[in-house]
Amino acid sequence: MTERMAIQIQGLTKSYGRVRALRGLDLEVGQSEIMGFLGPNGAGKTTTIRCLLDLIRPDAGRARVLGIDPQADPVAVRRRTGYLPGELHLYDNLTAERQLRYLNALRGGQADWNYVRQLAQRLDLDLKRPIKNLSKGNKQKVGVIQALMHRPELLILDEPTSGLDPLVQREVMSLLRDAHAGGATVFFSSHVMSEVEALAERVGIIRQGRLVEVAATSALGHRTLRRVRITFQDPVDSAALADVPGVKLIEREDDIGLLLQVAGDLNPLIQALGSLPVRDLETEHPSLEEVFLAYYEADSK
Repeated sequence: MTERMAIQIQGLTKSYGRVRALRGLDLEVGQSEIMGFLGPNGAGKTTTIRCLLDLIRPDAGRARVLGIDPQADPVAVRRRTGYLPGELHLYDNLTAERQLRYLNALRGGQADWNYVRQLAQRLDLDLKRPIKNLSKGNKQKVGVIQALMHRPELLILDEPTSGLDPLVQREVMSLLRDAHAGGATVFFSSHVMSEVEALAERVGIIRQGRLVEVAATSALGHRTLRRVRITFQDPVDSAALADVPGVKLIEREDDIGLLLQVAGDLNPLIQALGSLPVRDLETEHPSLEEVFLAYYEADSK
């Protein structure tokens, strides 16, 4: 395992009784990279993250975080990492400030309190309010601040914008970009495809405990799926395209238009259209969300 990787996972497996959460997972995240980690509930995202921080232990395989074995020295890993769990637990009777000071003390007092106040101001969080009086969104802000406040080398975030309104989501994304600009590696799971597209350089897609795709965010949709809108000069029978490999009818647009989804090579479709009266043909690349859902279409059948 090389030192240039912030996160390295090889053959990670983990079961909860009969449920196999991870099935030989392999993954690498480079230093100073922003990587999104996608998958539905139960795919293994949170289990992976908890193994990286030695909050749970895998059944087999190994991991390195910043070159450190988390099982051998979890304290060193957590000192250099900012972690936001998907299920955040705070002390209700503490104010937001007391909660953050407590967490800072656990890390050896690394945080600059002026920076903490700046983060609170950017997120519009009142540090003097008790945790029990905060909304879900404001509690999430506390979680974001505690992950960022000691300027860690690595940020591991499980659904960082969960419960936040759109304006605050954008501010959190801006904070993550600032951390990245300062040299931090960012590894985050999310269900919000638009924020993954806007923030991540690469995306890893996990399904049933296995990594099924790793790609540059900009290239994933281009390589996997296309939408093709076809306008014909005269009405045609779309059954002529039903057997073309990778083609799926999305919508009929009056008698002379079709909207298709095409997985993989366009050549079979082009050949099938050769005998039809095509007036116009447009292709467009789908959003990352459509690409993501395509990976799980088979699971829902």
